[in-house]
Amino acid sequence: MKKVELIFVPTPGAGHLASTVEFVKRLIHHDDRILVTILSIEWNSSGFANAYSEWLATSQPDRIQLIQLSPVDPPPLHLWTLAPEAFMYALIQSYIPHVRNAVTNILSMKSTSDSTRVAGLVLDLFCSPMVDVATELGLSSYIYLTSNASFFGLVLYLQALHRQNGSEFEYPNLENPNKDLGHLIPGFANPVPSRVLPSLMFNKHGSYTAFVKIAERFKDAEGIVINTFEELETYALSCFVNGQNPPIYPVGPVIHPDSLPHPELEQLQRDRIMKWLDNQPESSVVFLCFGSHGCHGPPQVKEIALGLEQSGQRFLWSLRMPETPLNDAAGAVHYKNPEEMLPEGFLERIQERGMICRWAPQVDVLGHKAVGGFVSHCGWNSILESLWHGVPIVTWPIYAEQQLNAYIMKEVGLAVELRLDYRGGTSDTVKAEEIEEGVRQVMDAGSEVRKKVKEMAEMARKAVMNGGSSFNSIGRFIEDMIANT
Repeated sequence: MKKVELIFVPTPGAGHLASTVEFVKRLIHHDDRILVTILSIEWNSSGFANAYSEWLATSQPDRIQLIQLSPVDPPPLHLWTLAPEAFMYALIQSYIPHVRNAVTNILSMKSTSDSTRVAGLVLDLFCSPMVDVATELGLSSYIYLTSNASFFGLVLYLQALHRQNGSEFEYPNLENPNKDLGHLIPGFANPVPSRVLPSLMFNKHGSYTAFVKIAERFKDAEGIVINTFEELETYALSCFVNGQNPPIYPVGPVIHPDSLPHPELEQLQRDRIMKWLDNQPESSVVFLCFGSHGCHGPPQVKEIALGLEQSGQRFLWSLRMPETPLNDAAGAVHYKNPEEMLPEGFLERIQERGMICRWAPQVDVLGHKAVGGFVSHCGWNSILESLWHGVPIVTWPIYAEQQLNAYIMKEVGLAVELRLDYRGGTSDTVKAEEIEEGVRQVMDAGSEVRKKVKEMAEMARKAVMNGGSSFNSIGRFIEDMIANT
């Protein structure tokens, strides 16, 4: 039986890398013929991603090879602040020669072997320009989309609209939302309000232009693999089976079964968190966590604290320090620890009813029987993890495509709406009363949202089991990929 090798190129972000590796594991467990090489792109912005890479290098399963590509000089860091998508596009462009050399070396080694042949490149969303590398070397290419099928609809919509307008979208007028007729985006049953589109659509510093270039390459791939499942995005996926797009393979939910390693999460802290949860009643704790880049300034932290206190609910709050010095009306404020941002006397008043930590082992927490709700930034990995464990979400998006993710979950009745259009880095503050109401709603044991999320959790688990929709879709991908070799 001949082996086939796939070469994966993930984007250097913790969520992208972790999702890619879990999909790779799913592939090799599904079919003994598959070998995988992962070309790891380094970028030192994320200790989280670096810790995961180190862990992977020491614990990689059989049939997975990890190759660390030589580092390059990154684009200017101010570009990351102004236009993160433009920064990532420029970084990926600078890595194209390194990827080409690595793939060429792999091909030269395989040419002397009769037992293994390289079947193609599997590229992350931001790595789609590397389709050219596959074409030059006579290989097939596939896109692995760590987001959802509805986001693929936005990719198609952006290309079509850019051909007409050729420039960034105008930022929506939030004071007159009724003037916004919405956008007829493939995969969405209803017009999508401008206020929930990703910030990149309005970015005039290069993000929009970069993403258009990324989106244009999707059509050149042999297939699009998406981290979703048919039961969750039935309508969206049905919109793309029309012969006009590359084949779509929904393979999710692809999630890491355990919490990922993190340099700021020591075993002692993890044990302290889990022990506290062990002492709480079932489905009594609301968990607040805002992702690897999610943090709030002092005014917002105070509102969250007051909202939690007024709700009367038990809570576990992952409270992190902002990456840059905070400012208030009086000037620069420097905090040594996040607890200093809390209202005076808060910790004494809540006592054992709540726990505040820096980093939390998110997957382990969501899987704990004491957790009954999740106030989340709505990153797609976090949404899938919450659905997997049957924990309903309160929507509080911050960056990237999270506003759109929050809107999707609200539209299908799987989330409680706190905000859909909140964006990090603005002066917008979510008030304590809003937070209190969102927490009360998500912790309502008899709510329709809770019932639907529990049902979706069962469907998610069935999808990846033998004979399930995503299990079968992985099989289709493997057979199609081998046929294209």
